[in-house]
Amino acid sequence: MAVAMAGGIGLALFLVFMGLERLMRTDDPAFENRLRRYATRRGTEVDFGDEQRQQSAMTTAMTDRVGRAIAGRSFAAELQADLARADLKLTAAEFLVMQGIITVIFALVGYGIVALLFGQNALALPIFGLIGFMLPKMWIGRRQTGRLKAFNEQLGDTIQLMSNSLRSGMSLLQSMDMVAREGNPPISEEFSRVTREVGLGLSPQDALLHLVRRIKSEDLDLMVTAIMVQHEVGGNLSRILDGIANTIRERVKLKGEIRTLTSQMRMSGYILAGLPVAVSGVLLLASPKYMLPLFGWPYVLLPIAGGVSVIIGFLVIKVIVNIEV
Repeated sequence: MAVAMAGGIGLALFLVFMGLERLMRTDDPAFENRLRRYATRRGTEVDFGDEQRQQSAMTTAMTDRVGRAIAGRSFAAELQADLARADLKLTAAEFLVMQGIITVIFALVGYGIVALLFGQNALALPIFGLIGFMLPKMWIGRRQTGRLKAFNEQLGDTIQLMSNSLRSGMSLLQSMDMVAREGNPPISEEFSRVTREVGLGLSPQDALLHLVRRIKSEDLDLMVTAIMVQHEVGGNLSRILDGIANTIRERVKLKGEIRTLTSQMRMSGYILAGLPVAVSGVLLLASPKYMLPLFGWPYVLLPIAGGVSVIIGFLVIKVIVNIEV
């Protein structure tokens, strides 16, 4: 019985992830249909529009319902901003639908695995469901961190390129367009968006302020502030950017050295904070009768005190290794 249940859950997981792949696809079906109309011979066209619409009808209806439910909510705007910073082509409603599906899948798969290994245990549903609920947010956080790190590493050379272009006679907008055309992602993507906003009627200064709101980078804030000051009071912008580029290069180099020196302490903090939680979860799933008395009064004070101590220790380690440059 348990083997059949695990097989059914595995099949369901495969089908759901196929649906998620279709949900996260960023291509344009209408464009593909128009292209297929001219790229195939007459009489041999195959219209996949109806099939795609039937397969995605349920997902679209669910996403629309979630979108109407969260419309105007502050957390939806914050979530949409996080998705934009992570460079994910998803709406807040689509992400919430995906997060809910992953939560259910993890809960069911975890329950099936625990049933195979230790016997049926209802506690597996909330434990693995919580893991499935947290994983998408962790994924977004890692994408944001990686994208911000890549942006900061490219910013020094980008500012130097802008300075050289200004010295050669280009305007500020032309220098940003050069970065958008010749730079590498993610900085080329962000400056391309800046030039598009200027083309739609915004001033270069307002478009740069929007860039600062999208990218939470102190180095970028320093560059934009210098451009704003130069726009108000005048001065040699190329010389100002040269100084900022040198400062940013030194900061990036120093941050890399600090991160290398503190990597062992950061990893120790993650292990020390996660090990008690992981061991407790495994024991709770393997032998609930052994662990459940710990959550009765007054013994429940022990895991509470232990959890508070672990959190305090993790925060202390994080403050120690978080050296500002």
